[in-house]
Amino acid sequence: MNSHTKYIIFGPVTSLKQMGAKLFKSLEPKFLHHYTSTTNHDEIFVAVFEEYDKQINSSITLTVVFEKLANQNNIHLKKTGGRMGFRGSAMGETKSIETEVIDFIFDYTKRFGLTIQEENVIKDKEEE
Repeated sequence: MNSHTKYIIFGPVTSLKQMGAKLFKSLEPKFLHHYTSTTNHDEIFVAVFEEYDKQINSSITLTVVFEKLANQNNIHLKKTGGRMGFRGSAMGETKSIETEVIDFIFDYTKRFGLTIQEENVIKDKEEE
Protein backbone atom coordinates (compact mmCIF):
# COMPACT_ATOMS: atom_id res chain seq x y z
CA MET A 1 0.00 0.00 0.00
CA ASN A 2 1.62 3.25 -1.14
CA SER A 3 0.20 6.75 -1.11
CA HIS A 4 1.77 10.11 -1.87
CA THR A 5 0.25 13.48 -1.06
CA LYS A 6 1.67 16.98 -1.55
CA TYR A 7 0.43 20.16 0.08
CA ILE A 8 1.47 23.71 -0.81
CA ILE A 9 0.81 26.32 1.86
CA PHE A 10 0.81 30.09 1.33
CA GLY A 11 0.39 32.92 3.80
CA PRO A 12 2.17 35.32 6.12
CA VAL A 13 5.90 34.59 6.39
CA THR A 14 5.98 34.54 10.20
CA SER A 15 3.32 31.82 10.38
CA LEU A 16 5.00 29.80 7.64
CA LYS A 17 8.37 29.92 9.44
CA GLN A 18 6.97 28.44 12.66
CA MET A 19 4.94 25.64 11.10
CA GLY A 20 7.69 23.02 10.64
CA ALA A 21 9.10 23.34 14.13
CA LYS A 22 5.63 23.18 15.69
CA LEU A 23 4.66 20.15 13.63
CA PHE A 24 7.66 18.10 14.70
CA LYS A 25 7.42 19.29 18.31
CA SER A 26 3.74 18.33 18.48
CA LEU A 27 4.16 14.95 16.74
CA GLU A 28 7.58 13.56 17.52
CA PRO A 29 9.01 11.52 14.63
CA LYS A 30 11.23 8.48 15.01
CA PHE A 31 13.92 10.11 12.83
CA LEU A 32 14.33 13.79 11.97
CA HIS A 33 16.89 15.47 9.73
CA HIS A 34 17.08 19.25 9.38
CA TYR A 35 18.94 21.15 6.64
CA THR A 36 19.29 24.92 6.33
CA SER A 37 20.58 26.50 3.12
CA THR A 38 23.35 29.01 3.64
CA THR A 39 22.51 31.07 0.55
CA ASN A 40 18.79 31.79 0.86
CA HIS A 41 17.87 30.45 4.34
CA ASP A 42 15.45 27.82 3.03
CA GLU A 43 14.96 24.91 5.39
CA ILE A 44 14.19 21.28 4.72
CA PHE A 45 13.00 18.82 7.33
CA VAL A 46 12.87 15.10 6.59
CA ALA A 47 10.98 13.12 9.22
CA VAL A 48 10.13 9.45 9.43
CA PHE A 49 7.19 8.32 11.54
CA GLU A 50 6.74 4.61 12.21
CA GLU A 51 3.61 3.01 13.54
CA TYR A 52 3.30 -0.66 14.42
CA ASP A 53 -0.09 -2.29 14.82
CA LYS A 54 0.38 -5.45 16.85
CA GLN A 55 -3.21 -6.58 16.35
CA ILE A 56 -2.82 -7.07 12.59
CA ASN A 57 0.98 -7.47 12.64
CA SER A 58 1.75 -4.63 10.26
CA SER A 59 4.06 -1.66 10.22
CA ILE A 60 3.27 1.63 8.53
CA THR A 61 5.96 4.19 7.76
CA LEU A 62 5.17 7.81 6.95
CA THR A 63 7.93 9.95 5.46
CA VAL A 64 7.33 13.69 5.65
CA VAL A 65 9.47 16.09 3.60
CA PHE A 66 8.79 19.63 4.78
CA GLU A 67 10.28 22.40 2.60
CA LYS A 68 10.18 25.87 4.13
CA LEU A 69 10.82 28.29 1.27
CA ALA A 70 10.76 32.10 1.26
CA ASN A 71 7.03 32.53 0.59
CA GLN A 72 5.51 29.05 0.84
CA ASN A 73 5.80 25.66 2.51
CA ASN A 74 5.77 22.42 0.54
CA ILE A 75 4.86 19.26 2.42
CA HIS A 76 5.24 15.82 0.87
CA LEU A 77 3.68 12.83 2.64
CA LYS A 78 4.70 9.34 1.51
CA LYS A 79 3.05 6.40 3.27
CA THR A 80 4.36 2.86 2.82
CA GLY A 81 3.75 -0.50 4.43
CA GLY A 82 0.70 -1.94 6.09
CA ARG A 83 -1.59 -4.73 5.02
CA MET A 84 -4.20 -4.76 2.33
CA GLY A 85 -7.35 -6.81 2.11
CA PHE A 86 -9.66 -8.43 4.64
CA ARG A 87 -8.02 -10.29 7.50
CA GLY A 88 -11.11 -11.15 9.52
CA SER A 89 -10.51 -8.63 12.28
CA ALA A 90 -11.82 -5.11 12.56
CA MET A 91 -9.39 -2.23 12.29
CA GLY A 92 -8.83 -0.29 15.47
CA GLU A 93 -10.48 3.01 16.14
CA THR A 94 -7.17 4.76 16.80
CA LYS A 95 -6.02 7.48 14.43
CA SER A 96 -3.15 6.64 12.12
CA ILE A 97 -0.03 8.81 12.14
CA GLU A 98 -0.90 10.02 8.62
CA THR A 99 -4.29 11.24 9.83
CA GLU A 100 -2.69 13.01 12.79
CA VAL A 101 -0.16 14.82 10.57
CA ILE A 102 -2.84 15.87 8.07
CA ASP A 103 -5.12 17.03 10.91
CA PHE A 104 -2.27 19.14 12.31
CA ILE A 105 -1.58 20.70 8.91
CA PHE A 106 -5.22 21.64 8.31
CA ASP A 107 -5.71 22.86 11.89
CA TYR A 108 -2.58 25.02 11.74
CA THR A 109 -3.50 26.56 8.39
CA LYS A 110 -7.03 27.35 9.57
CA ARG A 111 -5.87 28.79 12.88
CA PHE A 112 -3.24 31.12 11.36
CA GLY A 113 -5.16 32.12 8.21
CA LEU A 114 -2.97 30.29 5.72
CA THR A 115 -4.04 28.99 2.31
CA ILE A 116 -3.57 25.31 1.60
CA GLN A 117 -3.57 23.64 -1.79
CA GLU A 118 -3.38 19.90 -2.39
CA GLU A 119 -1.43 18.92 -5.48
CA ASN A 120 -2.14 15.70 -7.32
CA VAL A 121 0.90 13.48 -7.59
CA ILE A 122 1.07 11.53 -10.86
CA LYS A 123 2.55 8.05 -10.54
CA ASP A 124 5.35 7.03 -12.87
CA LYS A 125 4.72 4.06 -15.13
CA GLU A 126 7.66 2.32 -13.44
CA GLU A 127 5.94 2.57 -10.03
CA GLU A 128 2.73 1.00 -11.33
